[in-house]
Amino acid sequence: MLRLERLVTDPTAPLSTHVLDLGRGRPAAGVGVRLERGAETLAKGRTDDDGRLRDWVPAEGWAAGDYRLVFDVAGYLDGGTFFPEVTVGFRVVDPDQHHHVPLLLNRHGYTTYRGS
Repeated sequence: MLRLERLVTDPTAPLSTHVLDLGRGRPAAGVGVRLERGAETLAKGRTDDDGRLRDWVPAEGWAAGDYRLVFDVAGYLDGGTFFPEVTVGFRVVDPDQHHHVPLLLNRHGYTTYRGS
């Protein structure tokens, strides 16, 4: 019942990300992000002025399983980066729980973790 209730009141999956540009000391606005599951792209979006991307993944098809967030770092940093693309694989066990995947970024590296 809880799953059905969430689908009726919130048509997006409980997934968000936040990209921070450590080299510039500010949020990374305009970073292209894809959500993939297997060979399928489920959603595409760009971070907002605060470096955040939320309410972008349709709830339909969101389920337990393995996913990948793919960040277009070269597009954001005009190609001047050692890692042109960052792929973060993660596993959803409870699809009703919120999943937040932050990315701390600079031209020569990145860090990620499970946020709240």
